[in-house]
Amino acid sequence: MTVTQELSSWFSPSYIEVAPTPKIGDKAPSCPELAFPTESRKPTIITFLRHCGCPVAEVSFLAMRKAAAEHPEINFVAISHSDQQSTDKWLDAVGGSKEVTSSNPVTMIVDTERKIYAKWGLGTVSWSHVLSPSGMLGVFRMGKEKGIWNRPTESGSRWQSSGHWAIDGEGYIRWGKPATRVDEVIDVAEALDALKST
Repeated sequence: MTVTQELSSWFSPSYIEVAPTPKIGDKAPSCPELAFPTESRKPTIITFLRHCGCPVAEVSFLAMRKAAAEHPEINFVAISHSDQQSTDKWLDAVGGSKEVTSSNPVTMIVDTERKIYAKWGLGTVSWSHVLSPSGMLGVFRMGKEKGIWNRPTESGSRWQSSGHWAIDGEGYIRWGKPATRVDEVIDVAEALDALKST
């Protein structure tokens, strides 16, 4: 990681046209990389990460990995817009793997061009989202409580929005939304409850 790479994460990413954000009850946006309904008709919980190196992304990924090990009847998918090499390096650092295994049962999709993000209505966020005092305090509190702090950011943008959704076996959204604050992590328990109630 170089200083230039770290600084570049503060630059706004290139413009992409963003679709309307899908809502609960909508058919989930589908594409070849992330198709709904899935071939197995299993429900899916997805998290769109901010960037590899972000402590919020790490907490969300670890929560997904724990839940995935406990719920093999559900697909768990994380999506990164950092490049493949940086994502793989980050996965190694947080104890994950690019291969889906029993010790890492989360599928990681790399979406460097942010096309899947755009399909789910996830564009860039404002200064007030990234640098709000309450959000930054939440990130600091997370570090103090969980011991998870910023890691080097080798690619990706701090301005890319994140979000989390739960999709049933028929491909309908049952829970989720874009993150409203920089310190918002996925609530896996809520996502699981929403899928159980369908």
